[in-house]
Amino acid sequence: MKKIIVENLKYKYPLSEKLALNNVSFEIEQGEFIGVIGRNLSGKSTLCQAMVGLVPHFYKGAYGGKVIIDGLEVRNYSIADISLKVGIVFQNPFTQITGSKMTVYEEIAFGLENLGISRAEMINRIDFALNLLKIAPFKERSPFDLSGGQMQRMAIASIIAMKPEIIVLDEPTSQLDPEGSEEVFRAIQDLSKQGITVILAEHKMEKMAEFCNRILLLDDGKVVDFDVPEKVFSRDDLGEHGVNAPVYTRVCKALNKKKAGTNDYPVTLEEAVRVLGGMGL
Repeated sequence: MKKIIVENLKYKYPLSEKLALNNVSFEIEQGEFIGVIGRNLSGKSTLCQAMVGLVPHFYKGAYGGKVIIDGLEVRNYSIADISLKVGIVFQNPFTQITGSKMTVYEEIAFGLENLGISRAEMINRIDFALNLLKIAPFKERSPFDLSGGQMQRMAIASIIAMKPEIIVLDEPTSQLDPEGSEEVFRAIQDLSKQGITVILAEHKMEKMAEFCNRILLLDDGKVVDFDVPEKVFSRDDLGEHGVNAPVYTRVCKALNKKKAGTNDYPVTLEEAVRVLGGMGL
C-alpha cells in the first residue's frame, strides 16, 4: 500500500532564487523505514517539512507538484489536518517539550489533552508509547532529569501517543552521544515493526545502513538515488554528492571485497565480518 506519494515536487523559499527541492518524485510503502541522506542544504529538512505541511503552509514560497499522504494531497489540507496522520520529531527535543509539565507522563499527555481525548483513551495511549519507547521507568521523573537519548525518546513518545500513521524525524540524533543515538535508532526500528511508516533524515551512515529498508539520496534538491542501502552506499560517485559510505563499506571497497554473488559492498559490521572472514582477518 502506497503511504506516501511525492510527484514532481518543487519548492523555493521566499526571497530565495534557488529551488530547495527540484522535481522530487518517489513512493513509500506502509511500514517502511526510509533514510534520507545528503550533504548540508541538499534538501533533507525541506523534504521533511513538506511531508507534514510546513512547506508550503507555514514557510510559504513557490510550490509545485504533489505530496500525497495516505490519500490526502498536502497542499489542499491544513497542517492540523495533516498532523492527524503525520508526526514530526526535530533535532533538538527541547524544541518539542512544553517545559511546563512536572513529569514525563504529563508531558506525553499534553497533546492528547489539547485534542480532548477521553481520560481512559489517554491512559491507554500514553502507556503504549511509554512501553514502546522503553521509558516507562522514567514516567514520574522530570523531563529535564533525562539523558539526551531518553529525552528524545520522550519527544518521540509524545508524537506516538497522537497515533500518527507516519512519523518524520529530522536528524533526531545529531546532538546525542553514541549510546543515546543507539537508543533512538532502536526505538525508531520498533515503531517500524509496529507498522508505522518512518522517514528519517540523518548523517550517521553506519546507523542508516543498519536500520533502514531503503535510502533516499538527495543532492542540490534532486533525487540522486532511492534504493536499498547496499546499492546506494556502493555507488562509486557517493563522495561527489557529499556523503561518505559507512566505514565498513569503505574498508571492503579498498580491499575490493564484495558480497558474494553481487556487485555490492557490505554496509554493516556483520556483513563486513562475513566477507572479510575468508581473508583471515
